[in-house]
Amino acid sequence: MYAKTFALGASIVLSVAACATTTSPTGRTQYVGAVSQAQLEQMGAQAFAEAKAANPQSKDSGQTAYVGCVIRAVTAQLPAPWSGVRWEYLLFQNDEANAWALPGGKIGVYTGIFKVAKDQDELAAVIAHEIGHVVSRHHDERITRQVYAQTGLGVAGALAGSRYGDAAQQTTGQLGGALLQGAFLLPNSRAQESEADVVGQELMAKAGFDPEGAVALWRNMAAAGGGRPPQWLSTHPDPASRLRELQARAAGLTPIMQAARKQGHTPRCR
Repeated sequence: MYAKTFALGASIVLSVAACATTTSPTGRTQYVGAVSQAQLEQMGAQAFAEAKAANPQSKDSGQTAYVGCVIRAVTAQLPAPWSGVRWEYLLFQNDEANAWALPGGKIGVYTGIFKVAKDQDELAAVIAHEIGHVVSRHHDERITRQVYAQTGLGVAGALAGSRYGDAAQQTTGQLGGALLQGAFLLPNSRAQESEADVVGQELMAKAGFDPEGAVALWRNMAAAGGGRPPQWLSTHPDPASRLRELQARAAGLTPIMQAARKQGHTPRCR
């Protein structure tokens, strides 16, 4: 009975989500539009300000300039409307090997990334991947899916409560949340990560960086990653599969890199 109730709520979610669809850079159907672009940019600016307040900035001017050089080279190759964005970045003193990009042109890089990004091509792979999430509208997509998921779960819980009582409503919420997380939200996250790989690797090649750098980067990431959860509960693709796909694309992107360099796009960040 609970499964039927949850299925009804899920069907409501999907019918509502179908009213706002778009196509991603790789041709995947996306559900977007729960918030406006202006709201997304405001959220990005707020998150960036909070990160700035919570984390110390690196005092290494050389590393900061290095990161900025790579970011400028990558963002210079973005198509409209992203080409008109003023990209702002900060290098945070943090041992975590991480970086992120937010709507509105905000980029955060942690000094720990240098443990796995050994040269400018590998750093460009990180930066381009994170920017790939922004230009692919992944933040919009994730927020929209979460809004619709919570809406559907609320509907399912209310239906269960009205028919079977408060205990059923609570159980529906607990079970439904687990189902949504495992079968609705996390698989989308894996799709987004794979898509950011595709978009980012092409973007770095257009900027004149060697697309093989993405392969080296994620090989370093996998080596440093240690234990990981089962793939069906992971928000990232399987490392071995990811490396194979990056490697397969690199050869096809090499001519793009070479053409970019002939046009004068030869990054010399370090």
